[in-house]
Amino acid sequence: MLDACQLGVVLRAVLAVQLVLGLAAAYTSTGVMDWLLHTAWLTSGGLSGTLAWLVLTCASKRWLRRHAPWLQYAAGVALGVLCGCYASAVLHFTGQLPIVHWWANAVLGGVLASILMGWLLLRASARTPAATTAQLALLQARIRPHFLFNALNSAIALVRVDPALAEQLLQDLSDLFRAALHEPRSTIPLSEEVALARRYLDIEQIRFGERMQVRWEIDPSALHLPVPPLLLQPLAENAVKHGVEPSETGGAIRISVRRHGSSYALITVTNTLPPPSDGAPRAPAGLGIALANVRHRLHLLYDMDCQFHLRRKTHAFQVRLRLPLPPAPAAGAMPGSSPP
Repeated sequence: MLDACQLGVVLRAVLAVQLVLGLAAAYTSTGVMDWLLHTAWLTSGGLSGTLAWLVLTCASKRWLRRHAPWLQYAAGVALGVLCGCYASAVLHFTGQLPIVHWWANAVLGGVLASILMGWLLLRASARTPAATTAQLALLQARIRPHFLFNALNSAIALVRVDPALAEQLLQDLSDLFRAALHEPRSTIPLSEEVALARRYLDIEQIRFGERMQVRWEIDPSALHLPVPPLLLQPLAENAVKHGVEPSETGGAIRISVRRHGSSYALITVTNTLPPPSDGAPRAPAGLGIALANVRHRLHLLYDMDCQFHLRRKTHAFQVRLRLPLPPAPAAGAMPGSSPP
């Protein structure tokens, strides 16, 4: 519950406390300049206390996770009282602070910590169990029909031309959907997503042959990253649909997964774009259903700790994801299997 290490929690906590301090300063100010000065003075203590609470709760997160929620809540409120006193000490350096203000700041620190803890509890309950699982399942269900129809159309196109390839494609499709229709989970290891996307691109490779060039750049140390199911496949499908399929000469797709230190992983899917024919303008660049779906699911799981960027150049289009890395698996543990 005490997940105060996330950037979204830090920003919301700081803004909420700053709003309370600004309103408190308004009651004792005689004008705008007086209000600004009073707010700045209160911020010197209030911001210090807020950041101290966030640092302490983040540092103690692993220890608190081993205890009951009520104890986590009590610890958060106690830290709020302590940080309220710390804020009073900071303000005391700028002038004499009456003893009653020390008590008031301690109580206010406990109240604000209690409110923030209640919000964190609601946030945790909304993200982990049925609510998030249901939303993820709904979003994933919107992707699967497109996936199935495209693969079946590829098989139909090959039935008369090359029955053996059509049979191989349907076998790959069967294996692919056996994995895609697995028991719903909110996250899966990135290694499974990479394997799923490989199967999909193998199917499309049968369809396009030499017209489609695929390059994989996979860092095995990032494959334990938890991601929403069907994260990479819609991005690969988007690359095929807009980069390879409309081009008479075909196109190239590059999928890269690399680790950046111990903090986050970068996933990029880049595809070439066909040149405009006869000076015809390109379709306007927008966030398609598949891309919006992926962004929605990432935000649902990671809030502000993930980044989703689209880059469109003259001859290429790139989707870039930056996702926070979990702690590395312990020595001897079995990480997600690396794809072939």
